[in-house]
Amino acid sequence: MRRLFVILLLGFASGLPLALTGGAMQAWLTVDGLDLVTLGFLSLIGIPYTFKFLWAPLIDRFDLPVLGRRRGWIVLLLFLLGAALWVMSSLSPARNLVQFASVAVLVACLSATLDVVIDAYRTDLLEPAERGLGGSFTVLGYRLAMVLSGGITLIWAEQWQSWPQVYRVMAGLSVAVGALALLLMPQLPERFKAPVSRASGELWGFLALVAGVATGALLAHYALVLLGLDPDSSDRWVRLVFVVTQIAAAMVCGLAATRKVRFETLNASLSSYFSMRGAGAFLALVVLYKVGDAFALSLSTPFLLKGMHFSQSEVGLANKTIGLAMTIIGAIVGGFFLLRLRLSTAVLAFGVLQLVSNLGFYLLAYKGAGAWGTVEVPAFNLLIVHLDTPTPVDSLLLFALSLDNFAGGMGTAAFVALLSGLCGTRFSATHYALLSAFATLGRVFVGPFAGVLADAYGWEVFFLVSVVVGIPGLVMAWWLRREVDATTQLNRAT
Repeated sequence: MRRLFVILLLGFASGLPLALTGGAMQAWLTVDGLDLVTLGFLSLIGIPYTFKFLWAPLIDRFDLPVLGRRRGWIVLLLFLLGAALWVMSSLSPARNLVQFASVAVLVACLSATLDVVIDAYRTDLLEPAERGLGGSFTVLGYRLAMVLSGGITLIWAEQWQSWPQVYRVMAGLSVAVGALALLLMPQLPERFKAPVSRASGELWGFLALVAGVATGALLAHYALVLLGLDPDSSDRWVRLVFVVTQIAAAMVCGLAATRKVRFETLNASLSSYFSMRGAGAFLALVVLYKVGDAFALSLSTPFLLKGMHFSQSEVGLANKTIGLAMTIIGAIVGGFFLLRLRLSTAVLAFGVLQLVSNLGFYLLAYKGAGAWGTVEVPAFNLLIVHLDTPTPVDSLLLFALSLDNFAGGMGTAAFVALLSGLCGTRFSATHYALLSAFATLGRVFVGPFAGVLADAYGWEVFFLVSVVVGIPGLVMAWWLRREVDATTQLNRAT
């Protein structure tokens, strides 16, 4: 029971910072008056979640002293996250956008690295038969944190009239979770040891990676300038070309540099993963499975606040009441079915439900606020959040957020179980980081395109497109159903 509570706590720790550089931050920026296209481009703050597998080998190779494998990194990163969020709270997005965005990127880097360690720790700690239930507890903790940082924070921000104060509270909570994790996390079994390689070679390999990424981004920038494109153009499509091209070039040059300098743990872990039968097909499934859901959620906060003109407290209240209940129900139901269904069946069925949930947002955009009337939420006081008087909340808003929370909880539970089964024991941090990084491609890279699309064609088209782009993921889940079931066997040794 203690191990499952730790998994729940670490799921909470993993989910807490995400909205603070995502939905909650978008709400702060929206209130400060930033335009929709800028908000779309600022979703690229989440790029560290996509590239985290590139520095995950350092987590596999090096352990901090005293606390044991994985545990020291988790505690340190939670404390550093608290410090970074505190700094973020001291900056004004409207007056210091560059500095604010830079600190937000740092928060995303720390959060992405924390995900790497937590995912590896959970993969190493749980036995194969526990992965389904462990995935359910992970999702429950993760979604509870998202309700807090992406829902209750909106209520606090409106009640306190201060987003900086909200971020200071989140900073303190991050430190408190780190202290609790330090007390409760069990040591990993002795068989989980760091792979042996030269420490200096690993560090030089990482520096080569950073240099390669910077070089690739600069080369792409100047190549586009030579072609006559202006990086400061007012044309949103031109700016999108610059962003996408620079990211692609940075990735290619960074990986090429690691091959030249021999970043041993990265190269060995990637070789280990790609030696698995069907490795490329699994990567395609990982990328496509969550892309429709990620597309819809990439601008959900600006949609609700600016597009539908709901108040921050109404959105937060909807997420906190019915959304919280549906998150818990979704995680419990997902865990129940994962114990009884084949993993392939759960992945496919939950994926369909996850995609259908996007139609709730489409219906809201099509019908408009007030189409289904309102539901009165009674006054309450739950210590961390309170409501002084009964408040009406839009019924269609409640429906859309409830469906999204329920379906997202179930789909993620199956997805976590799948990713855990694809990891080898020697390189679990890098393998899980690689797979989960590919899973974030949709969430991160659709942001700029999503902002341009919503601005040009409206919210109804935007949410219909989110359904269409999710269909290939379901096709891949059907095609790989036998291979998916095979991942429920013992972890690979490599």
